Order: sequence, then structure tokens, then C-alpha cells
Amino acid sequence: MNILTYITIATFSITLCVASAVLFLYFKEEILNKITIFLVSLSAGALIGGAFLHLLPEGAETMEPEKMYHIVLASFVFFFILEKFLHWQHCHKQNCEIHSFGYMNLVGDTVHNLIDGIVIASTFLIDIKLGITTTIAIALHEIPQEIGDFGVLVHAGFKKSKAIIINYIVATTVIIGGFIGYFMSFKAQEMVSNLIPFAAGGFIYLAASDLMPEIRKEQKIVKSIISLLIFVIGISIMYAVKFIH
Repeated sequence: MNILTYITIATFSITLCVASAVLFLYFKEEILNKITIFLVSLSAGALIGGAFLHLLPEGAETMEPEKMYHIVLASFVFFFILEKFLHWQHCHKQNCEIHSFGYMNLVGDTVHNLIDGIVIASTFLIDIKLGITTTIAIALHEIPQEIGDFGVLVHAGFKKSKAIIINYIVATTVIIGGFIGYFMSFKAQEMVSNLIPFAAGGFIYLAASDLMPEIRKEQKIVKSIISLLIFVIGISIMYAVKFIH
């Protein structure tokens, strides 16, 4: 097989991680409503862990810290403005069937998937074994995040089937990232260098401004404690993935 075939198969396999959330389609509505807050907690932990344990350290290796911080700040402000726009568009006069943080999650996930695709392509261009190892590491990172993303979309107001379909459509952007990385390999490293802190800023904004406040709304002590533990588990998973590379 040539390198492009490896990249295509690897990136397509990453999109199948969405299937890990299909199980929740068979949950009764009342049960799903009870556990979505835990899925939101998992997603918040995975986003925070992904930003501080993966993206920012990687960004610090490829650019000057000051430039990286400027991009993170610009990204944070961009996502804030974007959310205000989405909130105005979809929640005008309190008519808000789907909360804006659901759309925000999709935007952040799209950027992240593009980065994953470019990274996978870049590593395959260096060495096939390295590409396979990177693909496995990204898959292990994606599974808990896709489960969490499903919970976020349902919590935001999406129907279960629609949440799965939209999640998969967004997941396919990893394939686009793979082709970008392959056909623009001479610029791929520079592209990734700028996208990494941009994604980090988006992750931090989404987790801190949208998801964690949702967790904080829970008033039952037991569910609050469980949510906190699952949030820490989300961070721990991202920490564990660091040792797979």
C-alpha cells in the first residue's frame, strides 16, 4: 500500500470512534436524561486535559510561548464572540430549543479533528509504524471524547439519533485533515503549529464557560460528587494517553 492509502484507512478508522456512543441510542429517554450530566462531566474533563496536557505542551515545542499565548487568547475571544452570535441567532427572544454550547462543541470538535488528520498524515509521511502508533493513540483519546460529545449534544437539546449523525459528520473532518496533511506536507507543520493553540483556546473556553457551569447547576450532593469524579477521570484519561505515544 502507498502512504496515501495508509492515511485514508487510518483517518477513516478514527471516524468509527463515534460508534462508541451508538450504545446510548438504546437507553430510555428518562435514563439518558439522568446520565447526560455525567457525559458532560467526562467531556469537560477530556477537553481540559486535552488542552493542558496535550495541545499546549505540543504548541510550546513548535513556537515561542508568547506567540502561543496570543493565539490561545485570540481563540478564547473568537469562541466567545461565536457563541454570542449563535446564542443571538438561535435563542432570540428566549426561543432556544438547542443551546448554543451544542453548536460550540461541534465547532471545537471540527478544528480538533482537522488537527488529528494533519498529525496522522504527517507521522505516516515520516514512518509507517509511527503513523500506526499515532492513530492508535488518537483513537484511545477520541473514544471517551466522542461519548462525552454525544452527552453534550443531547444535553444541549439534540435528539439522540441526530446527535449521532451530526457527530459522525463532524468526525469525517479528520479524513479531510489527512488529505490536507498529505497534499500540503510542505506546509503541514506550520499549519499544525498554529491550529494547536487555537484548538486549545477553544477547548478551554468550551469546558470552562459552557460545560462546567452545567455541571455546577446539579444540586443533588451524590450526583455532584459523581460528576466531579467523572470530570477528574476525563482528565486522567488524557493524562494516561500521553504515555502511549
